[in-house]
Amino acid sequence: MSERLDVIAVGAHPDDVEVACGGTLAALAAAGRRIGIVDLTDGEPTPYSTGTAQRMEEADQAASELGVQRRIQLGLPNRELMDSVEARIKLATIFRRYRPQLVISFGDKTPLASPDHYQAMLICDAAVFYSRLSKWQDRFDDLQPHMIDRHLYFRLALEPITLQGNNFHTVVDITETLETKIRSVFCYHSQFDHKHGIEDRIRAAAVMTGTLAGVKAAECFAAAKPYATEDLWQSLSLPK
Repeated sequence: MSERLDVIAVGAHPDDVEVACGGTLAALAAAGRRIGIVDLTDGEPTPYSTGTAQRMEEADQAASELGVQRRIQLGLPNRELMDSVEARIKLATIFRRYRPQLVISFGDKTPLASPDHYQAMLICDAAVFYSRLSKWQDRFDDLQPHMIDRHLYFRLALEPITLQGNNFHTVVDITETLETKIRSVFCYHSQFDHKHGIEDRIRAAAVMTGTLAGVKAAECFAAAKPYATEDLWQSLSLPK
């Protein structure tokens, strides 16, 4: 149980999670939650990287910046990532081992960007289900079933903040962790040093999302299923 994580965020490549929800993960970590990141692929090859070793070093630095306890590389093929039973079982095994209450992952296609992102969504959706299946332990290193309480979807920070067709959105205030998010993104020198204006775009996306909710900066998530609150006052962030 010492390995248990409260939250696991799943990306197709190193840097996906930082761009999408780095501010939220940093806030959760600062509040004492144990955070894990799963990268389904190593993200290589890419044009400006020297290879996997550089990308993994960047990923570890970014995780440290956010306060993440575990970063896990699943080793699936970049550019050829496909939803499959094998991929689902690999990720579900991670869920059974670390037993998170909350999983955060891609929630839709990313037009004109990597198709790996949509495949990551399909894999994670299935793995959340596979994690709780009984009478199948031999497929998951003999680990016991685990029911994941909540599953949230993210979009990359440079895309529209809402998921079309999903009515259950939550906005998270990242005013205090926006700079941490940006520092984590720029740990990926191979991916972003040559992209002029990327910091302004990430910052603007957070500020725009925050403005809609009356805070300085925020990230938006959609829920896989609606969830209820027992404390409406606290959920509305009203003064005690």
